[in-house]
Amino acid sequence: MAVEIKVPALGESVTEATVAKWLVKVGDAVAVDQPLCELETDKVTVEVNASVAGSIADLAVAEGATIQVGAVLCHIEAGAGGAAAAPKPAAAAPPPKPAAPTPAAAPTPAGANLAASGPAARKLAEETGIVASAIQPTGKDGRATKEDVLAALASVPAPSAPAAARPAAPSGPRPRAEREERVRMTRLRRTIANRLKEAQNTAAMLTTFNEVDMTNVMALRERLKEDFEKKHGARLGFMSFFVKACIAGLKELPSVNAEIEGDELVYKNYYDIGVAVGTPQGLVVPVLRDADALDFAGIEKGIGELGRKARDGKLSIADLTGGTFTISNGGVYGSLMSTPILNPPQSGILGMHKIQQRPMVVGGEIKARPMMYLAMSYDHRIIDGREAVLFLVRVKECIEDPERLLLGV
Repeated sequence: MAVEIKVPALGESVTEATVAKWLVKVGDAVAVDQPLCELETDKVTVEVNASVAGSIADLAVAEGATIQVGAVLCHIEAGAGGAAAAPKPAAAAPPPKPAAPTPAAAPTPAGANLAASGPAARKLAEETGIVASAIQPTGKDGRATKEDVLAALASVPAPSAPAAARPAAPSGPRPRAEREERVRMTRLRRTIANRLKEAQNTAAMLTTFNEVDMTNVMALRERLKEDFEKKHGARLGFMSFFVKACIAGLKELPSVNAEIEGDELVYKNYYDIGVAVGTPQGLVVPVLRDADALDFAGIEKGIGELGRKARDGKLSIADLTGGTFTISNGGVYGSLMSTPILNPPQSGILGMHKIQQRPMVVGGEIKARPMMYLAMSYDHRIIDGREAVLFLVRVKECIEDPERLLLGV
């Protein structure tokens, strides 16, 4: 009986997907839960697995096709095929009969005796450069005749003509079309492009900058990172400090954690922090739920798990929806300064950057300090410049004096 394999439900508001890659072909035997294909949605790539064991009867859609949720992807002939039967051992072949001895070949003449040949044969051989071993003598005692030398010359293959000269490379550059590669945009890349352009076209986007001295956070992390990892099984990074600092700022300035919906402002009294992650497929922003209820270990473990799922292509729709504020760390790629773009419908995003030693005036003296530029992009329709600046200053204060995060002041 043929069983239909359909596009599964892919999450709220997701109605279609693209068949990114088939992992099987017609006639293949498959087991239960074996991946059959990869579907690419606006947000994630998901695998569709076999619901029964059998063999692939047909593939209803081709790679690259767009298909609706609930549509048929392929049919599996249940119970057919299955595991391939082990080949029967071949019957033992009878031992080979001893081969009859091959008669020895008659010895071939070693070549002409040019020294004893006539003068005409010797002269012709010398002029043409023919070797004695190539001449089959017909004269007495292995002597070659002039006719033998001529016959040997006739049997020597003519030297091959020189290869035709390759056409010279064109002096000018090749046409640009020959040096271009065209690749169809993935659904995820198209969605990223559309959303970022939507943010620029819709929001009154502005960016404010500041810088933060990382000395105290780095010292605290260096002093406690080994104990932290032994106790919690997670690496202590900088992101947990910034998540905590952002939540402190969001609580003091609620408009940064709000969004516009129609003609209403929606203030979020929860803190789902999106953490931008770069993957080979593109930028994704998985969400750390209720981050305000997590301690440093919970934040580090949550971010680590979301990062692994993003790199492995295992993020679900639920992992990517509902964030209220986003943090993007371009510093891991070496970025010293950038202007992050909003992640709609959110109204704010914090951009972290590379830590770099710079000369700073501290207590009236110039000292080298590990500094990081911070960028806060915001929607000016809902967040005033004063609020954006105060938010960034609050983040700066918490990072430069991390004890504030522990005491909640």
